[in-house]
Amino acid sequence: MDVLIHIFVGLHIVGIAALLGGFLTQMKAMGQDAARFTPAMLHGALTMLVTGAVLVGLNQAQDYSVDNVKIGVKLALLVVILGLVYVKRDDEKVEKPLFGMVGLLTVANIFIAVLWT
Repeated sequence: MDVLIHIFVGLHIVGIAALLGGFLTQMKAMGQDAARFTPAMLHGALTMLVTGAVLVGLNQAQDYSVDNVKIGVKLALLVVILGLVYVKRDDEKVEKPLFGMVGLLTVANIFIAVLWT
């Protein structure tokens, strides 16, 4: 079961890499008011949602300690990110504050995962 947990942690990291990577590749376009949400950002957020839910289930099945408040905060941030990216996915360009907020929430989600113990 531990191997399965590690596989899903790896997939969760791939999801965050796709979301953050998509954001970072659009930084130059954001400066020119031409940034848009890429499909990689949407798929990365969806990957994070699915693998995160699976990880919580697997950890609880193993009787490992799960901090439900931390998971709830991370889930809330991810739902906001996913909602913004999904709604604006077809727009030719996204406003700077909205695009920047997705990047900020993504980085906040990473730091919550790493620093909240």
